[in-house]
Formats: sequence, C-alpha cells, structure tokens
Amino acid sequence: MRAASRRSVGGAAAVAVALLLAGLLGGCSHSQTWQLLNITGVMPSLKFRLTDDAGHKVDANTYRGKIVLLYFGYTHCPDVCPTTMAKLTQVMHKLGNAARQVRVLFVTVDPKRDTPKVLQSYTHAFGPQFIGLRTNDDELRTLTKRYRVTYSRGKPDKHGNYEVTHSSAIFIFDGKGNVRLMARYDDQASAITHDLKQLINSG
Repeated sequence: MRAASRRSVGGAAAVAVALLLAGLLGGCSHSQTWQLLNITGVMPSLKFRLTDDAGHKVDANTYRGKIVLLYFGYTHCPDVCPTTMAKLTQVMHKLGNAARQVRVLFVTVDPKRDTPKVLQSYTHAFGPQFIGLRTNDDELRTLTKRYRVTYSRGKPDKHGNYEVTHSSAIFIFDGKGNVRLMARYDDQASAITHDLKQLINSG
C-alpha cells in the first residue's frame, strides 16, 4: 500500500493555527520559553468520549492530572504515524520517571480496521504511556472538527486495502485539560521533551 500520510496534508492544521497565532500570541509566553508552537487559548480544551484499546469508555476526565498528547492517525499508516510514535517513545525515555505524568492518546481515523485488539497491539509496542482510542465515524467527524484535524479515506482496492490521509499535528494539553502547545511533524524529540518538562514542572 502506498504511503498516504503526507506532511502536505498534515501541515494544513499547523499552518492555519500558525497564521492565527501570528496575530494573537506574540510574546505571551510569560516566563516560559517554548520550543514548540504555543497555542494556549487558541484551540479548545480537551473534550471527548471514546473507547480505549481495552474496550473501556473513557473521556477527558479519565486523564485529568496528566499531560496529554493527542494525536490522530491509524495503525496501517506506512510512514508518518510510526515515525511520530517512535519519536514520542524517545521523548518518554528522555523524561525518565516524569513520563509517568504523561499520556499519549492515539485516536484512530480508521476505526473499521483498527479494532481494540489491533489498537492495543500497536500502541502498547511504543510504551506504557500510549493508549489507543476509537469511536464511530459520526463521533470521529465531530471530534476532528473540534481540533481542526482533516482526514480522508481512499477507495478500497480489490484486496480491500485503502489509503488514509490525515493531519499530523500533536496537540498537547496540561493537567487541567487546557490546550497549551502543538508539535509538528518536523519538531525534534529534544524540543518536545524540553516543553513537556516545563509543563510538568509548572504543575
């Protein structure tokens, strides 16, 4: 299957937010210096009701008190998703014990193929902080619209395989569920680690 998760699609949300930030967030970082894109107050707070990879119903309150990294992808993704998850695994290792205060929520945009069992096998391979989440198509459209995420599925081939294109941004929320930062595909693990440490230390 050809790669479908391209940065040209994934960067759409980042570009839109960046343009908005240019007029709204100049110099409002207080005493903290962020290496990622500061989207405090620009995007909505963490809000969802989904099913996790163990089959349990969860919502934003389930992860209250944790730093949450929200990412939309799919397990059949040939390039961007595994690269992003591997990068976040590096980040968790760099955080050490502080990684216990972080959760990476991987929301599938391909729930037909990404069953709870498939999601669990995929996300748990990256580390204990990674959790797969899924829902039906109607609720998925509502959730992705909330965070300005785009995705589309191609027409299945004769073997039933199909391509999925999707945004590649990682949205980062503080322990109270407020959006704070956005990591883009090209952001380095060191930058993500730096900013997560600041969020964790700020309580």
